[in-house]
Amino acid sequence: MVKVGIIGASGYTGAELLRLCAQHPSVEVVAATGDSQAGTLASHLYPSLAAAYPNLVFEEFTVERFTGLDVVFLGIPHEAALEIAPQLVGKVGCVIDLSAAYRLKDSSLYPTWYGFDHTQPDLLEQAVYGLPELYRSQLPGAKLIATPGCYVTAASLALTPLVRAGLIQSQGVIVDAASGVSGAGRALKHGSLFSTVDEDFTAYGLLDHRHTPEIEQVTGAQVLFT
Repeated sequence: MVKVGIIGASGYTGAELLRLCAQHPSVEVVAATGDSQAGTLASHLYPSLAAAYPNLVFEEFTVERFTGLDVVFLGIPHEAALEIAPQLVGKVGCVIDLSAAYRLKDSSLYPTWYGFDHTQPDLLEQAVYGLPELYRSQLPGAKLIATPGCYVTAASLALTPLVRAGLIQSQGVIVDAASGVSGAGRALKHGSLFSTVDEDFTAYGLLDHRHTPEIEQVTGAQVLFT
């Protein structure tokens, strides 16, 4: 049985991870953090998970609680993942980071696209990009896996074969993509309210979407979001 910990399990991403883990016959979630929900039963926050996790309680993060686990998922903001990943790599079997903290190989890009300085360039170099269709051979044995962004996954799987085969020009590729509002997270925001987004379609990040350098890194194409 693979012993799993989830840091940031009380958010939407963490809840989905809990659901997926519950459906896997070889996975057992033994620790889950949610600092804002520490002390709360997972089943109280997400009743749909009550049958799978009747006794799982969200707790505050400590390195000791996660040391020795087979896999630890980071479902937390970029800067928090940047800080916590180095504390766990080497103490757990594998860290799988769902944020963008370890996706871009060029650390100098982070201030421009994410608004913070990257303080772990060595670990950034070690991270394996978690898109198995393109990086499968590098994933076994990886100590740190950086999962791709949502738009990046769709765009890269569509574009990379075409670019590699020389079937399209790699300059000025338009990425016309849309996502659901759950990507904005659980925090209460006016722009995420049902009454605001229902039957609406809002453009954002048209010229400076933060997934741009990630898509360009993976595909080798120069892209523009529309």
